[in-house]
Amino acid sequence: MSPANLVLQDTSERIYIQNLYADIPRGVFLVRGENVVLLGEIDLDRDDYIPEPFRQAPIEQVFALQKEEQERLKRTGKVRQSKLSALGFEGEHTGEILL
Repeated sequence: MSPANLVLQDTSERIYIQNLYADIPRGVFLVRGENVVLLGEIDLDRDDYIPEPFRQAPIEQVFALQKEEQERLKRTGKVRQSKLSALGFEGEHTGEILL
């Protein structure tokens, strides 16, 4: 069986951060067949159900919170990497390049 490409239209991405979420309209996606593992139908009634602690927020607010979270994770990653390098561990992509 050869892989088949998928064309998805009217797509949206739902981003959750803390107790907020936002739906971002993305439009048309072309997914190459070798990247598809499983495809199935979505129960639209169930998809509309949002768990209790989450509430919808403006996209800009969710993006701002997401950016803050990514920056926080980046800072903690740098601290972790410096502590590990002090102990002699080498992080990913930090080794010397042999040409």
